[in-house]
Amino acid sequence: MKATEARELTDAELVERIGQIREELFRLRFRSTTQELENPALLRQLRKELARMKTILRERELEDAER
Repeated sequence: MKATEARELTDAELVERIGQIREELFRLRFRSTTQELENPALLRQLRKELARMKTILRERELEDAER
């Protein structure tokens, strides 16, 4: 998901998506220790997406604090 798409989501949707990404990352990391992953680049992609979502949430928090 691109940042522009993520910015269109509500805070609740972002928090929910962050939870989903964390679960998926956990499963992939666990699976990578026991067997070979089909797409190891997916780990990096998900970490970046997670960081993007958390950054957008933090920006919104700071905007609300300034008001």
